[in-house]
Amino acid sequence: MATVNIYLTFNGNCEEAFNFYKSVFGGDFPYVGRFGEMPPGDASSGEDGKSMSDEDANRIMHISLPISKETILMGSDTGGEWAAGYQPGNNFSISVNAENRGEADTLFAGLSAGGQVTMPLADMFWGAYFGMLTDKFGINWMVNYDDPEKMQGK
Repeated sequence: MATVNIYLTFNGNCEEAFNFYKSVFGGDFPYVGRFGEMPPGDASSGEDGKSMSDEDANRIMHISLPISKETILMGSDTGGEWAAGYQPGNNFSISVNAENRGEADTLFAGLSAGGQVTMPLADMFWGAYFGMLTDKFGINWMVNYDDPEKMQGK
């Protein structure tokens, strides 16, 4: 069965926000990744190999904070072509972590029916099979499968 978490998007202040959430909930960040750490031209960057400013490179690509046994608060900054659609109030997604690649495909196909795919499911440099969409009701979704074979050493 898939697990569901909330994914928050910020316009440059993700790190500040997550440090605040950490002060409230406690715990540690298992992962903090910055846009500057991505391989050039990666499908997730939207940059098509273009260089990015130092400010964009320092923005948070992904951060996570476990806030209970069942829930992980996740987030990132927006930037580049993705920033145009940023607006407080639409800055969250529901993140679904599938148990296997087939489940990810099924969930993605079902949720995207009548909606808009913003990033097709694809293998990502961090070892996951990942995609994003907005469903026909305007809700943003992320579908992820962490492939254990690709996650080793990550």
